[in-house]
Amino acid sequence: MRIRTLAATIVTSLALGAGALAAAPSPQAEAFSVLDDFMAAFNARDEEAWIGTLHFPHVRIASGRTQIDADAAAFAEGMDFDAFAEATGWHHSAWTSREVTQAGPEKVHVKVRFTRYREDGSVLAVFDSLYIVAKRDGRWAVAARSSFAP
Repeated sequence: MRIRTLAATIVTSLALGAGALAAAPSPQAEAFSVLDDFMAAFNARDEEAWIGTLHFPHVRIASGRTQIDADAAAFAEGMDFDAFAEATGWHHSAWTSREVTQAGPEKVHVKVRFTRYREDGSVLAVFDSLYIVAKRDGRWAVAARSSFAP
């Protein structure tokens, strides 16, 4: 009887463990979740939440230059949502498409297209980019972006 109870306990434990492994999100799902949070924070003009979706140092290649922000403070210095909106007519943005081009257990390359909209919902601009989402110290976040957006 003890052997059957022990065997049943082992089988149940293995089944529960396998279920937990099966429930773990894939790197692609983790990357898309980060990108959803990135866009939601950007649209909410929530600087702290937006910074929370990034790894530092953070790299952005755009407008003919490579910008490397060493930390969150350096990144925050360069971003003013209200000034950005006023200068461009931007109200909000949305992912138009997202396609994983390469993925490993701790890094995902995502080819994206996003659309910037005016307050009336009309299209301001559409841009293609490559986002690199990585897992560092157990946390997924955007490590680098290469964009055709200014």
